[in-house]
Amino acid sequence: MKKLALVTSVIVAGLVGSAVTPAASAKEAAVPAAGSVDWSPCPDNDPVLGNMLKDLECGSVRVPLDHADPGGRKISLALTRATHTAPDSEYRGAVVLNRGQWPGGIGRDLPVRYAQGTTGLARDVGAAYDWIGFDPRGVGASEPAVVCDSDYVYPGHAQPDPVPGTPAAEQEWVDRARAYAESCGDAYGDTLEHLGTEDAARDLDRIRIALGQERITYFGTDWGTYLGSVYASMYPHRVNRMVLDSVVRPSGVGYRNNLDKNVTSEHNAGIFFAWVAEYDDVYHLGTTAAEVEANYYRGQDALRAAPLDGEIGPSEWADVFEPVVYRSWTWISRAKVLSDWVVRNDPASLRAGYSAPGFPHQNRHAMTNAVNCVDGPWPRDWDRWHTDYSRHHDAGNRFLTWTNAWYGAPCAFWPVPAQKPKKVGNGTVDVLLVQPEFDTAHGVAGAVETHALFRNSRLVLEKGGHNVGAALSANNNPCLNDYVGDYLRDGTRPASRKGADATCQASADPVPAP
Repeated sequence: MKKLALVTSVIVAGLVGSAVTPAASAKEAAVPAAGSVDWSPCPDNDPVLGNMLKDLECGSVRVPLDHADPGGRKISLALTRATHTAPDSEYRGAVVLNRGQWPGGIGRDLPVRYAQGTTGLARDVGAAYDWIGFDPRGVGASEPAVVCDSDYVYPGHAQPDPVPGTPAAEQEWVDRARAYAESCGDAYGDTLEHLGTEDAARDLDRIRIALGQERITYFGTDWGTYLGSVYASMYPHRVNRMVLDSVVRPSGVGYRNNLDKNVTSEHNAGIFFAWVAEYDDVYHLGTTAAEVEANYYRGQDALRAAPLDGEIGPSEWADVFEPVVYRSWTWISRAKVLSDWVVRNDPASLRAGYSAPGFPHQNRHAMTNAVNCVDGPWPRDWDRWHTDYSRHHDAGNRFLTWTNAWYGAPCAFWPVPAQKPKKVGNGTVDVLLVQPEFDTAHGVAGAVETHALFRNSRLVLEKGGHNVGAALSANNNPCLNDYVGDYLRDGTRPASRKGADATCQASADPVPAP
């Protein structure tokens, strides 16, 4: 298997209770100097992000690959900054941002959106902070940039059908997943041991020190909520304020959380199909959710019989439509793809909607596995996977069940052992939880559990919400944005009460042009 350039990622740790001294602290004398980031204007044309870093400053922080061996190999973390524009008398410190994305998401583009108020954050709040984006270890421009066997996902040609119709078809996927895991081990060896969330949490504290901040404010979404939970458990006295949006269930990290997505994905696919049916005069796909769903599978079946251009088959079709269960602002574009392909027999929008393979996709998938496969337990016996995913699919969860299985399947063969999910929690850290009611990635269980573990937290529930990343996003929910803005401005939070401490109604779904 071809060996690829080395890179790393992020794992998890957290302990119940108040301040916890990190296990490696006795050896962590070689830390960055306070205020030691050498900032300079970001390049006009970033190799991955293009001009998205315009108006930001770029810098880096050196950290140990192994935090237990601070004198050993160092890696570099890539950072960006949008500085505060308010008078220094109104400066409120630094906010470190992490978008998650299963994990493995690049984060260097985030600061400009918050600083300029394009997220719906009140401008006075955006102006009062320095906004810090970063690519976690193993991701994007940080070192090393992990990429494994490029033939497993997004290979540039049609993959096997994600729904295995025969034992031989399932075995083909299993063999491919095993080969992918082996390729990661061949390329990165022992480095894979240092790509978990606990490593990322220690990196986050090194970033804090390099920024010259006694305490940081943190805003994390999706996997970023788990990173925040772990950091707040390890370094509770280094947290000023913390916003966790679309919250990972700590006790389910690993196989359990991945399995749960099969049911939530099916539920939210049904929401999408029902929305398309409301606009039958635009899309002509049916007046009921069931009719639209039938046309969705009709379109996939056509690609199963004859992949488009030899590149887009049933697996790629599932990839194109996967975003609809996570983000409603993709509905209009994906409904057009479905209508054009099924009703008009026009493949142009399907071609346009299919992302060509490349570094960001390969890197994100590799780092998703590098983190998830070690953060929590995964069955090593494929019979368990076969039983569970067959049961979910046969129970009517057709939309993404087997796609989810193959995305995480390398964890069954990962070259380094998994850990038990870290216990997280604290009684004093100031936390605001924001949770959409129908969160495909996490449900509401993650927010409820984290709310109980962080006893000084407050939970704002978005009733009817079904977008991962509910606040300060394209979701554009003024109620949620106000809660987050007020909290970041002066610490204001809802009063504590049983269950959710406050609720917001979800924003209206998109409306297509006639």
